Amino acid sequence: MKQYLINWKVKLIALALLCLISSLAKAIDYKKKVLFCGDSTNDLYRLLNKEGFDIRQYDSPHLAISEASMGAVVIIVADNYPTTKNKVSQEMLTLSQKKSLRLYVEYPSSLPGLTITPQPVTTKFERGIITSSVFGEGLKPMSLLGINDCYVLPVEVNDPLIVLGKVAGFDKAEYGIDDIKTYPLLFQKNNMMVAMTKLSNFATGRYAPERSWQLTWQYIMAWLTENDNFRFAQWPSYVSPMYTEDATLPKNARRESIAKGVEWFSKGHFYIHPSWKETWLNYQGDGTAPLGPPVGRDRPNGDGSLGILEGHASHIYYDGTQQYRYWIRADVQGEVAYALAAAGNYLHKKSNYQIAENLVDFIFNGSNLRSGDKNDKSNQVYGLIGWSVTHPGVFYGDDNARCVLGIIGASAFMNTDKWNKEIVEAIMANFRTTGKEGFRGPRLNQKDIQELGWKHYWERDIVNPHPHFEAWMWACYLWLYDKTGYEPLLTKTRNAIRMTMEVYPDQWKWTNGIQQERARMILPLAWLVRVDNTAEHREWLDKVVAKLLANQQPNGAIREELGAGKGQYGRTASNKEYGLHEAPLIFENGDPVADMLYTSNFAFFSLNEAAHVTGNKTYKAAVEKLSDFLTRIQVKSDQYKDVDGAWFRAFDFGRWDYWASNADAGWGAWATLTGWTQSWIVATQVLVDQDKSYWDVTKNTSLTNQMPETITAMFGTK
Repeated sequence: MKQYLINWKVKLIALALLCLISSLAKAIDYKKKVLFCGDSTNDLYRLLNKEGFDIRQYDSPHLAISEASMGAVVIIVADNYPTTKNKVSQEMLTLSQKKSLRLYVEYPSSLPGLTITPQPVTTKFERGIITSSVFGEGLKPMSLLGINDCYVLPVEVNDPLIVLGKVAGFDKAEYGIDDIKTYPLLFQKNNMMVAMTKLSNFATGRYAPERSWQLTWQYIMAWLTENDNFRFAQWPSYVSPMYTEDATLPKNARRESIAKGVEWFSKGHFYIHPSWKETWLNYQGDGTAPLGPPVGRDRPNGDGSLGILEGHASHIYYDGTQQYRYWIRADVQGEVAYALAAAGNYLHKKSNYQIAENLVDFIFNGSNLRSGDKNDKSNQVYGLIGWSVTHPGVFYGDDNARCVLGIIGASAFMNTDKWNKEIVEAIMANFRTTGKEGFRGPRLNQKDIQELGWKHYWERDIVNPHPHFEAWMWACYLWLYDKTGYEPLLTKTRNAIRMTMEVYPDQWKWTNGIQQERARMILPLAWLVRVDNTAEHREWLDKVVAKLLANQQPNGAIREELGAGKGQYGRTASNKEYGLHEAPLIFENGDPVADMLYTSNFAFFSLNEAAHVTGNKTYKAAVEKLSDFLTRIQVKSDQYKDVDGAWFRAFDFGRWDYWASNADAGWGAWATLTGWTQSWIVATQVLVDQDKSYWDVTKNTSLTNQMPETITAMFGTK
């Protein structure tokens, strides 16, 4: 009898547990039911649908609330954002509270009990700032969220969960928010979670970092469903790296990287076509703010004879499209020509050659970049190449250097000597405006040169240990010395390099970080070893390379680093300064960011040259790791074709996401550049895959016929 009673008790307990489990399952299943007021193309709708939610769709918030069952979840998103706002009446609130609903409402024009400004505030540099601990350890207070092209309706509330404001910092508000104007973005009011902008636009609007937004929405959904353990099994993204950090790269990954990288020039519709030439000129203006919307996909590509645009600015619109930089720079034309020729040779796609040739011809014959006084042998600026079509009388040595190196590389891959005369003239024009110690300074102007004469610059006592501006022109001088034996090129350059290395690193000037200066300096050091192979010169090279590679990560990324002392653009000094001038991608050393505009792109090319001249296995391994890293982080996007195959300036290798401080006023975290970034990465991928150096590719360039005539024209002697 006792055993019988025990068995019945066990059965009763089991039955009770079964009922409890069934009840919990029903409760959980019930909370997976959502009444959704919004379009099925909404990012949140699509995500919840993939996560297995039972979604009932409504056009009217009032109808959704009216038909909701007790305790249901109602989500009201902002269709037709930013023009259309949601209206929430007192009747709707009263009914939702009576039914114990959980509501998410975004972009409301009115909420009973609150005064909402009807005109939204639009943003550029502002970011979301976490102001509550509800999101957990992964998203602590003062953490930052990127909300591109945000339209926020101002309202005053107590204890918001997220606010919007312009703050300095990499991934947290380093100076706090007490000194800035903030706007509540997300707050809780009774049974509502209210967003004063469209937070559900996270995938389309390319909000970042993606993991932070996943945590944000996990909290919102956990609150709505009253399930603290809620987690998303996936997270949508329309723009992502080509490969994950730990994926095994296919054997043809580098080849595909090259093909996609060079195809991007046309995918982005950057080649100016006569049919939209006026559009380019309109947005370019005087060159101070050459910004505009994307070139439409329906617009035809040009053939290079009108030049190629600079690329994307860092501003991303709320629909996920990205602002263009409608500017024509000389350096970009030469660099793109190099990438086209290198990839065309490698991929056996000779059609690239014609566009490359057109771009170089555009520099010398189709624009004002080398016309007028710059083409007059008797003029003081003869041979120099203008900075851009809007500033043809401004001359940056480093821009001239990259333009010329691009043309040399393109010529070698296409096996042509068409521009040999112009190559020599450009290098020697820069050389004769270089001071007696071998330094030239960052920028010269046509008016000054013509007034003072080239001899004034030739005899200047200027010292400028700033590799960003000096180093690659030194490389040009060494390259030309090797081809012609013109001794002053070696003597002056070697002296400047010596003076620069003697004050390394304490007295080096740096622009956005010390790493980019090292990356620039490696090239002339490697080529100095080529033409004057001494133990001291090898030691200089190894000193700079070793320090650069001390920041290379196991995944191949080269971490950015701020220098001490003479930085031109150091960490952003205050919240007020954020976005006012050029700036680094990091706030402090240790931030896990790589820079493809100023460092990794140039380091890639330079390290390959250093590896080939020295045979150093450490250098070679670093090049291979960097190549793999760049292959992995190349942009992949089916949704936004104009960024598919590009490299953005910034990459957060800790998160494996496109994220960094976006403080730079001109070329921010999501900027692309057809020249500086894209061209050097694509062309160097070709060299690495072929196990070649630029020096070897261009070694047969013959300039002996052009040099005597150029020296006579430049200096008046043979």
